Amino acid sequence: MGGAMQAYFDHNATTPLDEGVLAEMLPFLREEYGNASSRHDFGTRARRAVNKAREQIAVLVNVQPAQVVFVSGGTEANNLFIRGAAAYMKPGRIVVSAIEHPCVAKPAQDLVRQGWKLRKLVTDAQGRVDLADAQAALAEPANLVSVMLANNETGVIQPVAKIAAMAREQRTWMHTDAVQALGKIPVDFAALGVHAMTLSAHKIYGPKGIGALVVDKRLELKPIIHGGGHESGMRSGTENVPAIVGFGAACELAARRMDSIVRSTLDLRDRTEQGAAALGAQVFGRGAERISNTTYFAFPDIDGETLVIELDKAGFAVASGAACSSTSTEPSATLLAMGVAPDLARGAVRVSFGARNTAVEAEDFLQALGATVSRLRRLTAVAV
Repeated sequence: MGGAMQAYFDHNATTPLDEGVLAEMLPFLREEYGNASSRHDFGTRARRAVNKAREQIAVLVNVQPAQVVFVSGGTEANNLFIRGAAAYMKPGRIVVSAIEHPCVAKPAQDLVRQGWKLRKLVTDAQGRVDLADAQAALAEPANLVSVMLANNETGVIQPVAKIAAMAREQRTWMHTDAVQALGKIPVDFAALGVHAMTLSAHKIYGPKGIGALVVDKRLELKPIIHGGGHESGMRSGTENVPAIVGFGAACELAARRMDSIVRSTLDLRDRTEQGAAALGAQVFGRGAERISNTTYFAFPDIDGETLVIELDKAGFAVASGAACSSTSTEPSATLLAMGVAPDLARGAVRVSFGARNTAVEAEDFLQALGATVSRLRRLTAVAV
């Protein structure tokens, strides 16, 4: 089964582009093709569109438009914070959680080669960053801290505001990757107390290839891409006007329909978890506060990659973990940090619902899951 007939349950990897967002983008892919840096009328219209989008994004996360720096996506935004902030400092300490996305974990690790010390915050068994460990880590001087707002695999919401308060007491720059949280929970830059925040359009029914780093005006960052000085010198390169317009439209859409999406996806998630648990699955992070659309589970005796492939054949698109690391055969770093045994972690499957998913799809999925799990267990028993 494939194509349009397949049920898509992988919204944490990416979301379908909303038709209304596409409609806003189309003029800037056709007749409004001006460069936003050009001084003529074509350029002026493009600049106005970029400014409007910057305002739409700023409203959603409660900042001033000037704090929004457009980049190519979440990965670049995370790298810009870590590399850009570190470039203005002597080698010191960077503190990140053990469950960060690779685009935070890897640049943080790279700083070690430049003489920095890296401290990873542990989590509890539910996947929440341990506040006592954060307190201990910040008892010593630290330069940079990065803790994601919602985990992309488990969906567990992290105590970012509390960690940010600790960081501010120590005069430490605090960043959060809010990519998975945006559009699913209220995201308020000021209320969180962070100095920088990463956002991405394609997780909220906007286009791929556009994101933003939201920055405190006092935070000094050295650009990691040099050129014509676009984005107030923070990120050079001709602005991707259609994508920026789409990002703004997606943020406006997210504000309007967040409550309804939360209600519908929470119902689907709870149904799915109950059904999976009845089949013998272990659900990860179930005891923690989570974003409403995400469930992450494993069957002790079934390989996750195999289950994903078989479910795909049955007409259901799910994931075996984070999309950016789905080519790795290593067990999820997030699950290992939670104390999950490697063999069980290798069985992990993530289901992430979206605006278009229905209760009928969820029921059909559970039937397919039950049949697939039974078949794979029989095959395993025969092999043994």
